[in-house]
Order: sequence, then C-alpha cells, then structure tokens
Amino acid sequence: MAYNPGVTAQSDRRQLFNGRDLDGWEHVGPGGFTVVDGCLQTEGGMGLLWYTRETFGDCTLRVVYRTTRREDNSGIFIRIAAPPPDPWFAVHNGYEVQINAGQDEWHRTGVIYSMTRTSLEPDRPPGEWNTMDIDLDGERVRVTLNGVLLTDFDPSQPVPPRQRDYEPERGPRPARGYIGLQNHDAASVVRFREVSVAPLRAGGR
Repeated sequence: MAYNPGVTAQSDRRQLFNGRDLDGWEHVGPGGFTVVDGCLQTEGGMGLLWYTRETFGDCTLRVVYRTTRREDNSGIFIRIAAPPPDPWFAVHNGYEVQINAGQDEWHRTGVIYSMTRTSLEPDRPPGEWNTMDIDLDGERVRVTLNGVLLTDFDPSQPVPPRQRDYEPERGPRPARGYIGLQNHDAASVVRFREVSVAPLRAGGR
C-alpha cells in the first residue's frame, strides 16, 4: 500500500516529501532515489538527494525510515552550507546523522558521523519503521531515535581528530543550511516514508 503523508497528529508539522515524486528535491552524485509505494528508496551510490526550496535553522526535522539489512548504510545531512555540487560537499560542509546499525560507537545510527558517539542501539529490526527526530537548536544538534536520545552535540566543545580520509573535515557549520538524504551503495536499500519539519519546541525536546 502506498504511504500517504496526509495530516499528521502534530498540525504544525510540514511534509517535505509529497509521497508521489521528487518535486522540490535534486540529486547529485552516483545512484539515485526512486519513489516506491509512496516512499523514497535509495539506489546505488554514493549520492545525495537534497531539498532545494529552503534552508533550515531552528526546527525539528523528522525522518521515518526502514532498512532491509542490519548493515544498510545511509544518512541524513543537515546544515549543508550551500547548494551541493556533489555528495562530498555535504560531507565536508554539513553534518551527517548516520544510519548504520551495529557499527562502532563513532559511526553507528544516530551519531554525528565520527564527531559524536553513543553506546546505545535502539534501531528496530530490518523491515520495521524507525522514527528519527533531529533538533536544530542554535548551534546545538540533538538526535532522538525511537524515543531514545542518542546525541546532544555542542560544536563549541572539542571533537576527536579526523581519522580517515572519508570522514568529514572538522570546522564550523552554518546555523542555517540545506538538508539531504544519502544513498550510500548498491547493497544498501533504505526507504524513507516521511521527511518533515516542525518548529522547535521551547527548550528543545
């Protein structure tokens, strides 16, 4: 059955994906996204599907997704500094909130990739839907997965040095930026049935 975003329980939540096509979105890099049963589905990669119509400052971004294998790899990019000409621009000029269950504590679901860590793994099994809320609160970023807070990132605090060439360059990101979804590789098939935004609640989450 096709997913219809319809009216959400939170009346001020605004859908960025219409459930029908890629209107408002643009893809850069290898692979792509298709719309399958009302969901965005990754194909190949590494590429980036980014939302072209606006940048986002203080808000809560919600992404509802499911994987097909525990090791499926994807991510949600936030605070992208400018329209990305390629997927690596988002890596080095934004933050990636990782989707990849079972990885080490710096590279698993819910962390700011290689900059924050978590010992928690509230990912649901492949085939089940996960709800990720990303609070953009000034410079701060909080990530909650299935009701569990995984990340509370304050970029004014020290982050570990870059260890690998594919990890993001360190440095400041803008308070407002573009957002995007990653299609990482041919083996990873991830579906997104909701990408929405709502005003940040007073005091964060």
